[in-house]
Amino acid sequence: MISIINIGMNHESAPVEFRECLAKDPENVSYALDFIRDSDHLREGFFLSTCNRVEVFCICDDPESARQVLVDMLSRLSNIPEENLIPNLYFFQGIEAVKHIFRVAASLDSMIVGEPQILGQIKDAYRQTVSESHTSGVVLNRLMHRAFHVAKRVKTETGISQAAVSISYAAVELAKKIFYDLKDKKILLIGAGEMAELAATHLISNGITSLTVANRSFERALNVAEKFNGKAVLWEEIETSLLEGDIVITSTASTEYIVVYDTLKGLLKKRRNRPIFFIDIAVPRDVDPKVNDLGNVYLYDIDDLKDIVEENSEQRRQEAVKAERIIAEEVIRFGNWLQTLEIVPTIAALKEKAESIRKTEIQKSLSSLGDLIPSQIEAIEILTLSLTDKILNDPVLVLKQKAGSTSKDNYLDITRELFNLDQEVDN
Repeated sequence: MISIINIGMNHESAPVEFRECLAKDPENVSYALDFIRDSDHLREGFFLSTCNRVEVFCICDDPESARQVLVDMLSRLSNIPEENLIPNLYFFQGIEAVKHIFRVAASLDSMIVGEPQILGQIKDAYRQTVSESHTSGVVLNRLMHRAFHVAKRVKTETGISQAAVSISYAAVELAKKIFYDLKDKKILLIGAGEMAELAATHLISNGITSLTVANRSFERALNVAEKFNGKAVLWEEIETSLLEGDIVITSTASTEYIVVYDTLKGLLKKRRNRPIFFIDIAVPRDVDPKVNDLGNVYLYDIDDLKDIVEENSEQRRQEAVKAERIIAEEVIRFGNWLQTLEIVPTIAALKEKAESIRKTEIQKSLSSLGDLIPSQIEAIEILTLSLTDKILNDPVLVLKQKAGSTSKDNYLDITRELFNLDQEVDN
C-alpha cells in the first residue's frame, strides 16, 4: 500500500544550531536526492532545505522503514547523532503529510505567516527533483502540483499576504502607499541601526537604487552604504541630503531631535514641496512630531508602525482561518484521488482482459464472415467496443465508489476472483 511520509525540522521544532547544520548546502541537497533515488525503501522523494526548515517528503511502501532510513540520512548530513536529532524532528504520515506540505506551500507554517519566499523555494527544490535527480513520479508530481495550486488559491482568495507584520516591512508598505512607485525614489538613512538596515533592504528589493547614509561614525556609514551600493555622507551633511531624499529612515541614539520643524519648513521651499516620508524608528524620537503639520510631509514613528503591525497581524490571523478552510478542502480532494490509486490496477486489468477477449472474438468472427468491406468491419469494431464498455461500466463504477470505504479490499478481491484477473496464462 502506497504511503506518503514527511520528516523535517523548522524554526519551532529545532534551534538554529541544528537547522544550520543542514540549511542551504548544495552538496547536502544532492546527497539527499541521490540517497532517495538509490534507497530500496523509497519510491519517490523531495528534499527542501532553507534557513528555517528542512523537509523530506517521500512515497514508500513501508513507512517505518522509510522513517528510519531518512533519520539516518539526516543524521549523516548534519553530523548530529540520531538520539540528539530525533527530538528536534517532526514526522507526518498519510493525509497529515499532505496537509503539512499544503500549509508549508501556502506559508501558514512560516515564521512570518503569509511571507511569499517559501513558495519560490519549494518550486526551486521541486524543479531540481524533477530535472536533476529524477526522484519524482506519479504521486509526488500530483502532490507538488496540488501544493502549488493550494498556495495560489490561498493568495488569491484570502488577504493573508497583503498585510505587513514586521516594523521594517510595514514601513515599506506605507512608503508604497504614499509614492505608489518607489523605483525612482531616494533613501536617506540617518543612523545605521539594524532595523534601519532591514527597512532599507526591503526598499531596495522594491526597486530603489539610490541610498545615502549619514551616521556620527563616518566609518559605520561607509560600511552600510557599501552594503547597499550607496554613498556615505558626513553628519554635517544631513540638511543638504534632506533636500534630495524622498524616504528618510532615522534610527539614532540621540536624545534630541535630529530633524526639527523650522529647518524642515525652510527646506520644503527648496524642495519645491516634493513629498518627503519619514520613518522614525528611534527611541527617543529623532524627528520633531510637529513636522507632521507641514504640507507634503508624512511622519510615522515606531508606535505608529507597531499599531499597523498589530492590526495587520490580527488581519492575517483572520485570513489564516480562510486559508485553513481552503487547505482542508484540497486535502480531502487529494485524499480521494490517492485512494483511487489502489483500485486503478484492478480496473486496468479488468479492461485489459475485456479488450483481449473482444479482439480474439472479432478475429474468429471475421474469418467466418467472408469478405467484408472496411465500413462493415468498422461497424463491428464500434459495436463490440460499445458492448464491452457498457458491460464494464457498472463494476468499474462500483469500484470507484468503494475506493474510500473500509470494504474496498473486499470488493477488489471479489472482482479479481469473479473475472479471474489473477490467472496465470500458460503458453
